[in-house]
Amino acid sequence: MGRCSPLHFLFGRLNDNCRRVKFTPITAVKPVTPLLAADIVIHERGQSWRSIVLIKRINPPYGWALPGGFVDVGETVEAAAVREAREETALDVTLEGLLGIYSRPDRDPRGHTVSAVFVATGSGRLRAADDAQAAAVFSIDQLPQPMAFDHMDIVQDYARYLDRHVPGVV
Repeated sequence: MGRCSPLHFLFGRLNDNCRRVKFTPITAVKPVTPLLAADIVIHERGQSWRSIVLIKRINPPYGWALPGGFVDVGETVEAAAVREAREETALDVTLEGLLGIYSRPDRDPRGHTVSAVFVATGSGRLRAADDAQAAAVFSIDQLPQPMAFDHMDIVQDYARYLDRHVPGVV
């Protein structure tokens, strides 16, 4: 590289002759990034923390899954989690905390999807809605098969979460 002053480096990209390189503003370039989703581990108010709500998916990939879905543009991940829980299970949920961020590129066979997974308490009458064929409560020790996505891994993380955060859960 040529003899550039330190100020050149502060104010833009330079070519080999210390001349500013024209670049397209970030607003004109849309980065290619993973999709963003929100999933929810729901236990029903007054029930065991070790019993959680799962939905049976109508659409591929088929199987049982935690309630959840894609975050809409302009929506927070927290609002998406609450909305998806209501749409798929008819339950009103109170988010208790963030279980984790799941970002393994192969976690969703439809493409790279990053999911913020919340722990929530649900209330109301559980029923399948939206793109759920069925909704039911299962013990985390006796889950139905097959489980979609990486949701078996998430439930195992939830079991460890219970050990650390919910005293007296057996």
